[in-house]
Amino acid sequence: MGVWQLLLIGLVMLLGLFGVLTPGVPGTWLVWAAVLWWSLHEQSGPAWILLVSATGLLLLTQAVVWQLPPRRFRGPGITRRTMGYAGAGALLGFVLIPVLGAVPGFVGGVYLSERLRLGGHGQARAATRAVMRAVGTSVLVELFACLLIVGAWVGTLVLS
Repeated sequence: MGVWQLLLIGLVMLLGLFGVLTPGVPGTWLVWAAVLWWSLHEQSGPAWILLVSATGLLLLTQAVVWQLPPRRFRGPGITRRTMGYAGAGALLGFVLIPVLGAVPGFVGGVYLSERLRLGGHGQARAATRAVMRAVGTSVLVELFACLLIVGAWVGTLVLS
């Protein structure tokens, strides 16, 4: 597989990660489609294992998200800027503290956005709790699953 095709697959995965943060975009399925594309062209043992694992993880994620309260994107303090900060925080946390750092990074990104918007700690903390109740948990579950898949894909590329 060529470098350009790997870059395109990585770009689709990145688009999927941003899609998780955007209402109406099937981000998790974009990440899965990128893994499928790579696996069909790679046709190796690790590629098939990653595809099967990603499929199972995303199906489990969808089952968990269906059990959570529905997303309400028009709630208090839920802006594109908030979701952008949350996504950047999750990505940064995922890289700095491998895998587990995505959760505090996501919540920290929401808090930072609300702190900049509202100014005070108490108000930002209350707004962060409201955002996490409205959309944060389901977005966090999907984003965490997608980050795990992208991380596993990058790890597979590096090790092979």
